[in-house]
Amino acid sequence: MVAVDSSQLTPKEFQQFQTFILKLCGISVPDNKITLLSNRIRRRLRATNIPDFDGYFKFLKSAAGKDELEDFLSAITTNETSFFRTEKHFDWLRTEFVEMLVNQAKTGTRQRSIRIWSAACSTGEEPYTIALCLAENQHKLAGWKISVLGTDISEHAISKARAGLFGEDICNEIPEKLRSKYFLKHAESNTWEVKPVLKQMVTIKRHNLMERNPESGFDCVFIRNVLIYFSRESKQQVIDHLVHSMAKGAYLVVGPSEGIFDMLGMLTKRSTFLYQKE
Repeated sequence: MVAVDSSQLTPKEFQQFQTFILKLCGISVPDNKITLLSNRIRRRLRATNIPDFDGYFKFLKSAAGKDELEDFLSAITTNETSFFRTEKHFDWLRTEFVEMLVNQAKTGTRQRSIRIWSAACSTGEEPYTIALCLAENQHKLAGWKISVLGTDISEHAISKARAGLFGEDICNEIPEKLRSKYFLKHAESNTWEVKPVLKQMVTIKRHNLMERNPESGFDCVFIRNVLIYFSRESKQQVIDHLVHSMAKGAYLVVGPSEGIFDMLGMLTKRSTFLYQKE
């Protein structure tokens, strides 16, 4: 008789969770990730005092497990991010993008406002980097209405993003001059807090990319380092939602590994990472 390893999902259980996760948030868990998924779900078994994977799956599917879905999503999703990740994207934002909007406002073809959406923003480094780039252009954007929306499916991640508190190791990614200008050091906890000048620009909300954003009219949307985990069908659905949220002439900033370049035919390619809605 072959012993069953109760510390790891059985092939049947793994397939159940694969299907459930795909339907829930569009993420496709590869067949070779059974050990990784087992380890992440096991943390939730300990937290909920549920003895086995099958019992936990049934709990998630039940009405009683509705609140647990948030913690489940936080456990299985990857929240890797950093300030100024792929710096050339932010170089474009603070120079060419801002100059274009300012010129449009001067000619009367747009209002003096900017709306940017950081989709799948994790713990907030991306939307605060965007806000920082715009704040550094205040001499050009004085009197403008600036709004940066950061969204993520993980309640745990967006709670951190709303707090705007980051560890020393994370804030070391920010040039010292900018860090002292836009962050407040808390020596007792060795953390850095985003100052109000940036916080007032940023709104953090929970959002599932598989659903349409109720907000629209964004001048620029960032979607980076997230769709690599999605199935092809899910990617197309997300892209359709993102494009729907964009204003005419708006830009989509994509990561290098999303695997979506052949799905962006409705947009005009401006560079390797930049697409425009005509």
